[in-house]
Amino acid sequence: MKESADTPVDAAPATAPTRRPTVPALEEMIGVTLPVLDHGFVRLVDYMGDDQAIVQAARVSYGRGTRRVREDRGLIRYLLRHQHTTPFEMCEIKVHMKLPIFVARQVIRTRLASVNEYSGRYSVLDREFYLPDPAVLGAQSAANRQGRGDVVSPKRAAHVLDLLKGDAERAYAHYEDMLGGSAEALQTGEERGEEHEGIARELARINLPVSFYTQWYWKIDLHNLLRFIALRADPHAQYEIRVYAEALATLTRLWVPDVYEAFVDYRLEAAGLSRMELEALRSLLRGEQPDLAALGLSAREQAEFKQRFGLI
Repeated sequence: MKESADTPVDAAPATAPTRRPTVPALEEMIGVTLPVLDHGFVRLVDYMGDDQAIVQAARVSYGRGTRRVREDRGLIRYLLRHQHTTPFEMCEIKVHMKLPIFVARQVIRTRLASVNEYSGRYSVLDREFYLPDPAVLGAQSAANRQGRGDVVSPKRAAHVLDLLKGDAERAYAHYEDMLGGSAEALQTGEERGEEHEGIARELARINLPVSFYTQWYWKIDLHNLLRFIALRADPHAQYEIRVYAEALATLTRLWVPDVYEAFVDYRLEAAGLSRMELEALRSLLRGEQPDLAALGLSAREQAEFKQRFGLI
């Protein structure tokens, strides 16, 4: 499956009438490449359902189009607002993704997706690895143990990029050595002498770093896709997975516009409140100054609460 963002997809079949619901804006995106990072992409393969499919599933006994558009939109917003999630599982989407291995291992945490990944046991992996843009090379955050802070100096960034590139190129050269020849020669079936006897591909691959790219087909229902976007498009998520979530959000917005509008309003740009935060907010609305520490909020929770409501 050697493919790049510039590789054309298979020719689309001849147009034929269909009885299934379609979304014109999303139909236009089938096979279109959304570039991500330096070598990655997200490409729509297929989808099932639309906004109306959710409404129909929720009402069950009603046929398609039996209610007014305004009522349908209101029902979708009600369902999402009150977390009635089953109707959203009636819609599915399938995408072809190319992404660094370390990003793929974060995506796979969404366990309710179906995945079929490119296999390094059967095929020779491409010489493609991720190199961060200097603008996203941040130091370790002092406040967040799993995040990055301020961008490092240009001199330090250049040094880090040289290390990353050198290590990846060296690892791939050793990978080809263990295979017994160059990837190009192996792909064409070129004969190898005994001195270049290769080991099995499933063994040769183990020395490659997680910066190398993999590919897969990824199918997921709308309910779990929204959960994925909420988690991975969050500003606190790692940049390299956030850009994939944003590409998937672009497709979702075209696919189910009413759902996506409600999702932004009630989840993506909304905020949940703990019992202590709710009590503090009630005090503020009464014109009182709440004692956040006495309410049980930690120093970090207090800072987050003040930032959320512009009290800093």
